[in-house]
Amino acid sequence: MKYLICIIIGYALGSIPTAYLIVRKAEGIDITSTGTGNMGAMNSFEITDSKVIGFLVLLIDALKGLLSVYIPVLFLRGDFAYPAIALIFAVFSHCFNPWLQFKGGRGLATSLGGTILLFPVLPIIWLSIWVCIYALKRDILIANIWAIILSFVAIISANDIVYYYSFPRADSMSSLMLFTTSLLILIFIKHIDPFIDIINKSKREKDV
Repeated sequence: MKYLICIIIGYALGSIPTAYLIVRKAEGIDITSTGTGNMGAMNSFEITDSKVIGFLVLLIDALKGLLSVYIPVLFLRGDFAYPAIALIFAVFSHCFNPWLQFKGGRGLATSLGGTILLFPVLPIIWLSIWVCIYALKRDILIANIWAIILSFVAIISANDIVYYYSFPRADSMSSLMLFTTSLLILIFIKHIDPFIDIINKSKREKDV
């Protein structure tokens, strides 16, 4: 029953269509059919040219993840699985929003908000890799994709160390790895299409 409650909490919070509501209210634009169609902070900023709107979407999306972790931790103390499941479902419903024909964001802000509380090593590693890749490539999507892949490699390689940095402590290494893998796969799935676009663009530039 507790697992079901966590699923409902996470799914409900994640399904709040932050970018859609804010952009629609502020500019009268349907974000799902404008720009990249992605319901995230970057597309919100690009189609409105408003840093305030972009930051507000980022902040609220991160808050959805944070609350999906904080609420189970507050009321169901001591078990890593409860907030972990809630966060996975928050990211899932954010990425595949049930209110908007399963269109959504890429899950980065929601994941960041939740993992800051639950497993802070993951966002630290991800952001460190992202900064390095972005400095080399100057492309946000490429940096996102490589940060996802290399973060997974780093967590797997140092699992005996990072195991001690989950709050509450994961009951086993396998549960921590299952959580990390599930989260990163969800985010990666939402980056497949832009990744293919990058590859196709690169091929076209070579052919020219």
